[in-house]
Amino acid sequence: MNGFLGLVVDNLSVLALLAAILIGGFGVPAPIVFGRMFPGTALGVLVGDLVYTWLAVRLARRTGRNDVTAMPFGLDTPSTIGMVLLVLGPAFLKFRAAGLDSNAAGLETWYLGMAATATMGLLKFVLAFGGRTVRRLVPQAGLLGSLAGIALMLIGFFPMVELLQAPIVGFLTLGLVLYALVAKGAVPGGLPGVLFAVIVGTLAYYGLGHWGVAGMHIAAPAAPTLRLAFPHIDAGILHGFAGVGDTLPLIVPFALLTVVGGVNNTESARVAGDDYDVRSILLAEAAATLLAGLAGGVAQTTPYIGHPAYKQMGARAGYTWLTGIFIGVGGMLGFLSNLIELIPLAALAPVLVFLSLNITVQAFSAVPLRHAPAVAISFFPSIARLLTIELSDPKFVAPERFAQSLVASEHGLPTLAVIVALGNGFIITATIWAAFVVEMTERRLRAAAAYLAAGGVLCCFGIIHSVRIDGSAYALWQLDGMARIVASQFCIAYFVLAAAMLLLSLRRQH
Repeated sequence: MNGFLGLVVDNLSVLALLAAILIGGFGVPAPIVFGRMFPGTALGVLVGDLVYTWLAVRLARRTGRNDVTAMPFGLDTPSTIGMVLLVLGPAFLKFRAAGLDSNAAGLETWYLGMAATATMGLLKFVLAFGGRTVRRLVPQAGLLGSLAGIALMLIGFFPMVELLQAPIVGFLTLGLVLYALVAKGAVPGGLPGVLFAVIVGTLAYYGLGHWGVAGMHIAAPAAPTLRLAFPHIDAGILHGFAGVGDTLPLIVPFALLTVVGGVNNTESARVAGDDYDVRSILLAEAAATLLAGLAGGVAQTTPYIGHPAYKQMGARAGYTWLTGIFIGVGGMLGFLSNLIELIPLAALAPVLVFLSLNITVQAFSAVPLRHAPAVAISFFPSIARLLTIELSDPKFVAPERFAQSLVASEHGLPTLAVIVALGNGFIITATIWAAFVVEMTERRLRAAAAYLAAGGVLCCFGIIHSVRIDGSAYALWQLDGMARIVASQFCIAYFVLAAAMLLLSLRRQH
């Protein structure tokens, strides 16, 4: 039951944040989120958890042991929040700006989310056969650093703002989360720390709200309602595939990171005593994500970190089976949406703040100390992306002024143009920068040059450092004016530094 509660809360937190940000933050109609996006997303969790349960039972029968613990499985938090903040939300606003009403824009956003999720599933199928190779080629600092940048600047910062919008509730919940998970403090009733913090925060939210101290972010229904909504394939996904190309700079790293994470988590389980076949783990993850996308889901699934912790608390194969049934059936019958509508964002956001801290700490602690600068430099693209999101908000900078600042230049490249270019494709950029610094630190200058040259090629096609505000890809020769100047200088910079690394490597050989 401890394992079940912990895994359910993890998945519910992700679903609740997905709904809260899309509905409360971007204005996507609730029926589309709960009735269209949730069932397919929950189906992916159901299928993956059932497969992981079966893998655990199979391993137990093969080894003759009765203490085998299933790999924890669920919705991937970093990429789900990334999808919401960087793909789905902006797409909805773009469709609205094009003249579509809320329902039509919501449907088009759903189609794009389906296509992006299915594409990630297909990518993971391919990567599943080379998971160990990917892990061997890309330095750990590159993968963990880019993930930590996302965690701290996007997954952590935005929820921190959200929880401080109801500071009494949010700060209380954050403190309890840190008490339970960081300080390892005892929780009343032996409840999982996250569950305890969310319950206290929710009670405080409604108690204070009764006296008008705290306000609701998403209006709760007067009474629980049964909302039958089953996963199904919608032909509108073809609309989504037509536009999914512009999201590749984001979804490719998301898929890559879950594959590498799956490899790492499988190794962690092996050390804890449960030797799973890594390819089976990755293929099950890919199948669940692909099926979720085709059936209407908008978030990818992944094996979770923490197998040894679940094993230590006594969980075996039953907790993943129960979680899959609860999330899967709940997404179809609608009681998940009832739960999520009742849980305030201020009580859930602290979970993501903790997650961002944990991921950031892990990025530094899991790599050699000499690679810490590589992790640190990978934060800058994420900072630029955060600034772009905030500065492009009409509340802060008028749209016409934002556009003008991208083409006007007096001394060097326009500052805002540089920020936009640095933030676009930030995950890949961060990985390349960190990998380049690692290779340089280890005196492998030719390998460093190879990473830089790859960055230059990607830059020429707008995969990284896109000069377009929406971050879409292009070929360098398709640009003109200041946009071409900015893009050209970024591309040339990579090739010049790559050449410098090669020249230094020749000197070193002598």
